[in-house]
Formats: sequence, structure tokens, C-alpha cells
Amino acid sequence: MSEAGSRKIDDKAARKAAKELERARQLREAERRKEEAAQARERERRDRTTEKTQAALDEAQREHEAKAGAIEAERDAIEKRAQAEEARWGTEREKLKAALRRARDD
Repeated sequence: MSEAGSRKIDDKAARKAAKELERARQLREAERRKEEAAQARERERRDRTTEKTQAALDEAQREHEAKAGAIEAERDAIEKRAQAEEARWGTEREKLKAALRRARDD
């Protein structure tokens, strides 16, 4: 085989190898882009889920605080009523004890 024919085959093989390398590079690049897109979609999904969950947590916290505040107000009102009843009973008990003492002394 002549040197020119050998060089022609070598050039053809080199071009073929270069094409295959370029195709492999393009496939790797396409796969990388595909993976990056999938990661971006997953990140967006996680962010949406996180935002939704945070909003639900915030709403539940507000509801809890409102309910706890109402319970605390009821507790304070009951405590005031209990103190008023104790004061009323103390006064009534003393009046009745005084009346009992007077009745015994008569």
C-alpha cells in the first residue's frame, strides 16, 4: 500500500474517531443537562413542599396561640370567679358563725 493510501485510511480513521469522540461528548453533555434539569425540578418540588409545609405550620401556630389565649382568658375568668366565691363564702361563714355564737349565748 502506498503512503498516500495509508495516510488516507489514517485520516479516515482519525475523522471517524473524532466523530465518535464528539458524539460521545455530546451524549455526555446531553446526559449532564438532563441530570441538571432533573435536579432543578426536584429542588423546585422540594422548595414548593417546604413552602407549603411552612405555611401550614405557621397557620397551625397562629391557631394554637389563639386557642391557648382563649383558654388562658377563660382560666383567668374562672380564677376570678373562684376568688370571688371564696371571699363571699368567707363573709357568709363569718356572719353565720357570729349568728351561731349569738344563738348559743342567748
